[in-house]
Amino acid sequence: MRHLNSPALTLARESLRDAMTRAGWPPPLIADAELALVELIVNAWRHGGTTAPVVHTLFLDSTLRVAVADRSSTLPEQRCPSLLSESGRGLQLVSGLTHRWGVEPHQLGKSVWFECDLDGAA
Repeated sequence: MRHLNSPALTLARESLRDAMTRAGWPPPLIADAELALVELIVNAWRHGGTTAPVVHTLFLDSTLRVAVADRSSTLPEQRCPSLLSESGRGLQLVSGLTHRWGVEPHQLGKSVWFECDLDGAA
């Protein structure tokens, strides 16, 4: 069983938090981005079969873009689970916490990304 707070997950969260703090982002947006990142990493583990997904973080003016790459070519879809479902809410959470999200297929796998804007709330 994989621990959901592995050292890699902790390092990814800390790195994102540190970069956003140094760039002057407010704590509520940092918390939203951290949670969205965790969801994408966990999805890469569970659905992408990738134990060490690659995380890219990019600041473009007042926009943060975070991408998590895995080896699966299966493209994720946002689902509408029932109230009693035990899974299926991850991308809904990413959608609610961020301004945009999407998927970029690659020759070997894909990247699932999200963007947050400093000028607006998610």
